[in-house]
Amino acid sequence: MTRPPLPEALLRALRQELGKEGLRLEPADRWAYGGDNSRRHALPAAVLLPEREEQVQAAVALCHDHGVPLTTRGRGTGTTGAAVPEPDGVVLSLERMDRILEVCPGERLLVTQPGTTNQAVQEAAARCGLFWPPDPTSAPFCTVGGNLACNAAGPRAVKYGTPRENTLALRAVDGTGALLRTGVRTSKGVVGYDLTRLLIGSEGTLAVITEATLRLTPLPEARGGLRAWYRDMHAAAAAVARLMARPLRDARGSLAAHEGQGATGIPEGAGALLLVEAAAGPSALED
Repeated sequence: MTRPPLPEALLRALRQELGKEGLRLEPADRWAYGGDNSRRHALPAAVLLPEREEQVQAAVALCHDHGVPLTTRGRGTGTTGAAVPEPDGVVLSLERMDRILEVCPGERLLVTQPGTTNQAVQEAAARCGLFWPPDPTSAPFCTVGGNLACNAAGPRAVKYGTPRENTLALRAVDGTGALLRTGVRTSKGVVGYDLTRLLIGSEGTLAVITEATLRLTPLPEARGGLRAWYRDMHAAAAAVARLMARPLRDARGSLAAHEGQGATGIPEGAGALLLVEAAAGPSALED
């Protein structure tokens, strides 16, 4: 086995805290944790796989004490390079912390660990007639922790906002290993600093999120969609502005440029396509 360039004292302490299965040192094991969808890659010196919040605290504190850079990751679906480790640094993967801890329809909230996928959260909420609005394109695979760290929202943010608007509270571990509790469990929380919104979108630079209390929203009665062709991007953008000015806001609006004729069904002279999805009651949806 090739030993990574980490202090032996650190490795012994990490092994003691995480166990044999929670510390990966083989190059082949480490390689898979060196990149994300940004296509950048750096081989970490070690990969840590905690299963409990206390293990996250211990790992962060040990890396801090030894001056070793630490990079947190979920499933690596992001495209910003935030999950790419520093050279000779350590990766902290939260994939094993994947339990939904509570679903409370009466309070419209769900409590989950960070390694739970977005899709698992949606399925659990849907059984109660609810959903969590953030919907990145990688929802079947991306984790809630990654959604929060990157403030990844998807097109539903047009109507419902980003994870910042749909998260009530967090538990997180700061750079020294200290535990933070932010936010409230109620829909209205107006006292003190809004540290929850500060941590969301910080991409792991401020703290490692270990638990999240998510604000759920009732599922719409119906959904519908349409597509409209425009001669160019400017005309389509003007249509979006008119839609956004309507009292009833559509759930999604996205612009895509298309080229070609014939089998694709693109009308002659069309330079842009506007895709719209609306979510509302059946009567309002037709309108």
